[in-house]
Amino acid sequence: MGVGTLILLDTHVLLWLDQGDAALGERSRVAIEDAWRSSGVAVSAISFWEVAMLVERSRIRMRRSVLGWRASLLQAGVEEWPLDGEVSVRAALYAELHGDPADRFILASAEARGATLLTADQRLLAWRGPVERLDARL
Repeated sequence: MGVGTLILLDTHVLLWLDQGDAALGERSRVAIEDAWRSSGVAVSAISFWEVAMLVERSRIRMRRSVLGWRASLLQAGVEEWPLDGEVSVRAALYAELHGDPADRFILASAEARGATLLTADQRLLAWRGPVERLDARL
C-alpha cells in the first residue's frame, strides 16, 4: 500500500480501531496512521447503522450513545461517506459476493472512490473483484 492511499474501514475494523483491539494487525495500524496523515480514513454511513443495530440487539456495548460515538469519530477526522445512487447501483451488481447488503454497500463505496478496503471478512478478501483490499489482521 503506497503513501497517499485512501482507506475505507469495514465496520468491524472501525470498532477494533476504536477499542484498541489486538485483532487489528500492526501493518494495518501503520496503514491507517499513514492514511490519517495524508489521504484520509473513511467509513461508509452504513457502518454507523450496523453499529447501532449491534448495540440495539445487545451484541456489543458502548460507553456512550452511538450518535455521540459517531460524532467523536467524525470530529477526530474520520470521513463519513454517504450512500448515493452510484454506490447503490454498484452494490446491486455484487450479487455473486453474498447477500449482506451492508458489506455490498461498503465494497461499492470503496470501488466508487478508488479506496483500499481494510477488512478481515474472508468473503470480501476472497472476492475476485477490482477493489484493492488489505487484510486487517495483518
